[in-house]
Amino acid sequence: MASTHLADVTMFWSAASGGVRRYVHAKRAWLQRCTDWRHTIAAPVNDGERMVRVPAVPLPFSHGYRMPLQRGACAQVLTRLAPDLFESGDPYRLAWSVLDAGRRLEVPTVAFCHSNLEAMAQRVGGRLAARAARLYMKRLYSQFDLVLAPSEAMRAHLQDMGLDGVERQALGVDTQVFHPKRFDAVWRASLGLPPNARLLVYAGRFAPEKHLDLLCSAVARLGPPYVLLALGAGPTPPSGARVVVRRFEHDSLRLARVLASADAFVHAGDQETFGLAALEAMACGLPLVARRAEGLAELVDDSVGVGVDRAHPDDFAQAIETCFARDRRELSRAARARAELYDWSSVMPTLMARYRRLLMRRAAAAPSLSLSSPTEA
Repeated sequence: MASTHLADVTMFWSAASGGVRRYVHAKRAWLQRCTDWRHTIAAPVNDGERMVRVPAVPLPFSHGYRMPLQRGACAQVLTRLAPDLFESGDPYRLAWSVLDAGRRLEVPTVAFCHSNLEAMAQRVGGRLAARAARLYMKRLYSQFDLVLAPSEAMRAHLQDMGLDGVERQALGVDTQVFHPKRFDAVWRASLGLPPNARLLVYAGRFAPEKHLDLLCSAVARLGPPYVLLALGAGPTPPSGARVVVRRFEHDSLRLARVLASADAFVHAGDQETFGLAALEAMACGLPLVARRAEGLAELVDDSVGVGVDRAHPDDFAQAIETCFARDRRELSRAARARAELYDWSSVMPTLMARYRRLLMRRAAAAPSLSLSSPTEA
């Protein structure tokens, strides 16, 4: 009997991409280690094994992202893969191609909501844009067999749109790779910082919704010995006398070394659907100073760091000082223990159970499947 074939499909793939790429790679590694499933990644950029490229055009100022526009051509590529199950990782044109291919092949389709399109539209275009995005998301996601949200906050947003049966599926972390033992005194010394430096680290995209300006202003207010190390790329890079900017580390071991060699992880984003980089930092034993909003609010509390309620530099500066005034060993142990609850070995079996349930349901319903095509908003 042929092994089950899963296809992950997303436009969130480039040399500068972060959370979605790490999630898909972690899934592939777990599938190879623990199952006989076959796994294919379909994305606009083909930079690895068992990947298929879908037609796309360059997205300006995006640091390597490409936008699939040809719904039909992408659907043809996906149909030729002939998987038993699709997972769509973005809410744009490619998601409609996944629906088309799923209908043609009569296989289940899963949508994983990694981004809050409504909140992004609100920031860029105001209330009318947010309303249009909300209607679009409902129209799109209502056609998938299963919709997954990485946090309770995102699940609640989707349900508030009128989507039924949305399930919370947390992301995870490899706690053997992301571990306090990755601390590297030589690497830290290479930054040229004074021995008493308090090194704050941020890892992720440099985008407006990350509010890196708040972190830069907070560090400027604090002054010595605080330093912000920002790993990433994007349209809004941080800057300042006490800010060090480095390229994002896509290699997990190198990223873990950076995280474990810092003193605390900071994040001012208020639209995070989960907060994967924050979880990886916690697995390295770092206390967390983060905005108490959306997915990050489900990771940060007083036992592992300090949550910040207001988007103001003074509030972040005070939270950072409060964090360093507490027992760092206690915070580090609590952060590590929290992250261990999200180890991929615990998270992936839950995801696999959802996949298998869908496959069984589709097999049972096969005789009565509708052959109608999805309609786009």
